[in-house]
Amino acid sequence: MGAQKSVHAGRAKIDVNVDFTHKLYTSLIFPAFRDTSSPLSLVIGSLCIKHPNLFGGSEKLDVSWDKGLYDSNVLVAFRRPRPEWRPQQCFFIQHSLSPEIGVHGTPYDNFSRSGSGGVNLSKLAVGLDLSEPASSKWSSTTSVKFEHVRPMNDEGRLITRDVDGFPVTCSGNTHDSMVVLKQESRFAKANDQGLSHFSMQIEQGIPVVSKWLIFNRFKFVASKGVRLGPAFLLASLTGGSIVGDMAPYQAFAIGGLGSVRGYGEGAVGSGRSCLVANTELALPLNKMTEGTIFLDCGTDLGSSRLVPGNPSLRHGKPGFGYGFGYGIRFKSPLGHLQVDYAINAFNQKTLYFGVTNLASSS
Repeated sequence: MGAQKSVHAGRAKIDVNVDFTHKLYTSLIFPAFRDTSSPLSLVIGSLCIKHPNLFGGSEKLDVSWDKGLYDSNVLVAFRRPRPEWRPQQCFFIQHSLSPEIGVHGTPYDNFSRSGSGGVNLSKLAVGLDLSEPASSKWSSTTSVKFEHVRPMNDEGRLITRDVDGFPVTCSGNTHDSMVVLKQESRFAKANDQGLSHFSMQIEQGIPVVSKWLIFNRFKFVASKGVRLGPAFLLASLTGGSIVGDMAPYQAFAIGGLGSVRGYGEGAVGSGRSCLVANTELALPLNKMTEGTIFLDCGTDLGSSRLVPGNPSLRHGKPGFGYGFGYGIRFKSPLGHLQVDYAINAFNQKTLYFGVTNLASSS
């Protein structure tokens, strides 16, 4: 599925990786079930450069570049050694370009797929991460970053409005700028009988300049897994909300893999708030294969009308949806192969095929 190569030059290590990764959608194998909700994930080539001792004091420099068919991401991270009892620092610069489908995408085939809405986001972020030392089962990270967002059309030109003439930025200009303070706390516990996981993210837009975005955004994920004999039941609840200044691309998009299966990306709705519940029961068929049945549901809690330009209403999204179905998980040396067959509330069938958790070079 891919090629990996590590090259050592002095103390620097260069990892080169070209592979099919993350989500190989059904268009590769099942043309009749083509899903355009995430076309950017079909093929990815990546280049990673690591230096473990940049200035002779165990400073670490990581440079990574990922390129898909329609997206790209460049990340430069610099870490300085600190005592284990002090927060670990990471300075980073990141630039990404990707289609914005969850909010501006157009659903079709009874909301089972989403097509491009002609809006792409170019994001530049510069900031600092502080990772607190783990305490028992809890860990936390605090970060502050400056973010500059520029919407573009499919031809690469800067835009201020979407194809329907509604603004795509909060400022009304060709870009939005913001300074964001983020706090994330995580709890994780696992044993032979099950697992528990909880995470909470809170983001605050800081008014450094009067025209920059001021907002408060939070998101939580709670998961509980229980072993029932040979089977394993996993349930999760995800929710969030945003108040204050807001651009349409900041809305919570509901629908798709990782959200409500049976729908295209964002095809259920996009709002200032969201709530998504997922339940999956896995039963081992043999040492390498598991069979699953699942039920997903999600809602924008009636908040789609509060998103500037109301893109969800203009695209006819229902605001609430559920999907159910079954799937197979297959463990291979290349990674975990996943096939899901989902049916949504409109009785539309969708087949997902994916490859995840590919082994990375050491």
